[in-house]
Amino acid sequence: MTRKSYRGAIAVLGTGMAGLGDCGGRTEQEIISQAAHHAVATSGLKMAQIDGIITSSLTSPWWVMRMAEYLGIRPSFSDSTMFGGSSFIADLKVAAMAIDAGLCENVLVCYGANPRSVPSSSQINQMRAALDPQPYEHPYKPFNPVSSYALAASRHMYQYGTTRRQLAEVAVAARRWAQLNPQAFSRKPLTVEDVLASPLVSDPLSVRDCCLVTDGAGAYVVTRADRARGLHERPIYVLGSGHAHWHRQISCMPDLTVTPAVDSGRDAFAEAGLGPSDVDLVQLYDAFTINPILFLEDLGFCAKGEGGAFVSGGRIAPGGDFPMNTNGGGLSFGHPGMYSIFLVIEAVAQLRREAGERQVERADVALVHGNGGVLSSQATAILSHSV
Repeated sequence: MTRKSYRGAIAVLGTGMAGLGDCGGRTEQEIISQAAHHAVATSGLKMAQIDGIITSSLTSPWWVMRMAEYLGIRPSFSDSTMFGGSSFIADLKVAAMAIDAGLCENVLVCYGANPRSVPSSSQINQMRAALDPQPYEHPYKPFNPVSSYALAASRHMYQYGTTRRQLAEVAVAARRWAQLNPQAFSRKPLTVEDVLASPLVSDPLSVRDCCLVTDGAGAYVVTRADRARGLHERPIYVLGSGHAHWHRQISCMPDLTVTPAVDSGRDAFAEAGLGPSDVDLVQLYDAFTINPILFLEDLGFCAKGEGGAFVSGGRIAPGGDFPMNTNGGGLSFGHPGMYSIFLVIEAVAQLRREAGERQVERADVALVHGNGGVLSSQATAILSHSV
């Protein structure tokens, strides 16, 4: 079987965000609707022209029906496949396949949640335990997801000599980018010493090694590439994408230092016809400081075990030679449960030269990478302003 290439088949048009930080008690549907309407309005389309919708939720299996109803869309194509935080990058391939098959023309991808202003974590965790049992872990009552990522961090430190200071550099770089972003939730100065001195949550991860808990919604619209220029003056093309998952529970992960990003990245680069050296900036899912270190290795930007050294010395911060998580990331920009939709939105802003003070000087090719579960599901896409 020959795998079909979707290189440059679709383009991102409008994007939108709403309810960032604390949305003041507005419902998830309200802030998603606001983000979606902004994305459609800036795409050159009208909501009546949206005939495909992709969305998913941490709480509702019926979410795509609820959002289509709320937005007044009667889609000819819809999907709500749930891959956790990687979903909204994996959705790029789903949208490309649906458009290529003639099932729809214009797809809205959207997500939002309000865990900060309407906290219900205990109820949600109980629901997850009932609907998604993890028999090798739940009986031991781990403090997940932090404990799972702490396990991966501990193994990487033991096996490769990665240090807590190197982990802290990821958080500090994210904060420095956030200080250039007026929409970021956390913008106060942060040093490596601050991260190291913050209370441990699950050894070796401290409070500042963990992502924020914020509200927020994001949306983007994609269409067939050959009609994109007629709708938007600066469409952003999807050159390649890949998705892989190997496990659900961290206890079933074959190697705690190697993630399915090995596969998703390989497929995305192969479809794009590019390699790591062709990428100008990366947006990596940084729910915890260990994540980017693992992903940089698995995506081929450095060798396995060298991620800690790679992120050190301000290299990934403003002014460094490897721009990463330029909006502040999940560590400082925001994190409403699932984050990857904001990776796409930030990459689009950078490629369009619309990022303001945080604009990267050379921004022709961007890689976005999403993570779902406990290093379980990995999705990679490569975007550019030209095919």
